[in-house]
Amino acid sequence: MDLNKAMIIGRLTRDPEVRTTPQGTSVASFSLATNFVWTDSSGQKQEKVEYHNIVVWRKLADICGQYLKKGSKIYIEGRLQTRDWEGQDGVKRYRTEVVADNMIMLDSKGAGSAGPSSNQFQPAAEPPIIQTEEPVAPAGTAIPEADNSAPADNSSDDEIKVENIPF
Repeated sequence: MDLNKAMIIGRLTRDPEVRTTPQGTSVASFSLATNFVWTDSSGQKQEKVEYHNIVVWRKLADICGQYLKKGSKIYIEGRLQTRDWEGQDGVKRYRTEVVADNMIMLDSKGAGSAGPSSNQFQPAAEPPIIQTEEPVAPAGTAIPEADNSAPADNSSDDEIKVENIPF
């Protein structure tokens, strides 16, 4: 069995560019920046920034184009894909990108210390969790109903809370 899965939390380096294929399919592309911080042998704090090319298709591309802006913090999940082509100069070129199938907006309503500005994304409601594949119960399996006698607990033992992430 093979596994090709990428999970990235980072900030957009530019607004998403949304295009439409001749067949009418939406595709968005943008770049995410992530930071890696470490202390070198002399005790100095070092930082390296990585830039990740992201491609999103269909409805998720439209959502990214509508809600994401430069500086937005998001979680992206998808697969790695490397494309190659020959440039006009005859040199073979390569581009590795994450083809995203899930996206979670991580910005909070109170993000930013000076309040919203024209180039800062401020979601109007709670950030949606966007998934392209819906979980489906097998045929003939009953979906359990919620027990209305006890108060609902929206947290899960397996759920990772954003405030618990160390970066």
